[in-house]
Amino acid sequence: MKKRTFLLGTVATLAMVAAPAMAQTKVPGYPSKTIRIVVPFPAGGTSDVLARLIGQKMSENLGQPVIIDNRAGNAGNVGADHVAKSAADGHTFLLMDVGNLTISPALHKLPFDVQKDFTPVAMVGYSPHLLVVSTKVPANTVAELVRYAKANPNKLSYAAAAGMGSATHLAGVQFARHHGIQWNVVPYRGGSQAMNDLVGGHIDVTFNGMVATYPHVKAGKLKLLAVSSSKRWGELPDTPTVSETVPKFLTGSWQGLLAPAGTPKPIVDLIHAEVQRIVALPDVKEKLQVLGAEPSAMSSNEFATWIGKELVDMATIVREEKITLE
Repeated sequence: MKKRTFLLGTVATLAMVAAPAMAQTKVPGYPSKTIRIVVPFPAGGTSDVLARLIGQKMSENLGQPVIIDNRAGNAGNVGADHVAKSAADGHTFLLMDVGNLTISPALHKLPFDVQKDFTPVAMVGYSPHLLVVSTKVPANTVAELVRYAKANPNKLSYAAAAGMGSATHLAGVQFARHHGIQWNVVPYRGGSQAMNDLVGGHIDVTFNGMVATYPHVKAGKLKLLAVSSSKRWGELPDTPTVSETVPKFLTGSWQGLLAPAGTPKPIVDLIHAEVQRIVALPDVKEKLQVLGAEPSAMSSNEFATWIGKELVDMATIVREEKITLE
């Protein structure tokens, strides 16, 4: 079977420049109680960090508490299912790496339908994956990692940082298949747990979101080999891209906010505008930059179109790469 290049998302569909905050129209009587943002991964990962950043600003402006509800499990599907079945009253949202959500239907029998059971609200932003290794691994470049892995089949352990079938899992699968290397895949419920084990030297290598990973690189606790964006990242001009050795290789965290299907459009529009307002705030833009994320100006309708395309693309990749969870 002809091998397909691994392409998670089409960055051309994302306007990676924060748009001016949209004019907000108040919705009478809303919000009337605490707003919950469900993050389907443990605290400390990319989705969690961004949810807390947005939630604090949203609470200040909307006049109601915004709490972050971490519900990890099954590559994010436990938390996603909870939101899919929640009341569509604008008080429950899902914030997660939407790449995981669009991969799941190709690998899991889901109790929900990604397109039918959610209303896309706002694409928050994009941050690339970082290819990092433990300081114990004798490799400082991608080429050295490949040579070491080939010379030591199945010696290296690879962290599927958001579980089997996640974007980080597929990134590792594609990288290994392209280079003809073998490593042992170890599933984790979330990126923070994977990072702890990687820093501790209990695991060897992974692709993971920049937000959760780069602080460990800056602290000298992990070695950064490459970045998964389509071109060299602005804050890391000396770090090569994976695509320099694997043509068209592109992965990352596309963080999005979704609501249960049927959430009233005025509320969806208000929250979309609120997210756009927040990511355009100078202090938030600075924080995103420090964390290695770029805001998105994608509309709710464009977000829905993006999800539909990704569902098709991810199903094709899983089929042609013969990826299973067995």
